[in-house]
Amino acid sequence: MGRKDKVNMPASTAGITRYFDDYKSRIEFKPQYIIVLVVIVIIIEVFLHMSGGSFF
Repeated sequence: MGRKDKVNMPASTAGITRYFDDYKSRIEFKPQYIIVLVVIVIIIEVFLHMSGGSFF
């Protein structure tokens, strides 16, 4: 059931549509996981840059 005290703006306001009220993703990640993933990618990039990238 929707809340009765919730106020919605008209959907046609300057062509802007608010999709975040309608869509719920099945996959959700905690922000901490994204930060850890970015740090790991940065560490791998630095390691590859320092090694010269000449593995083959």
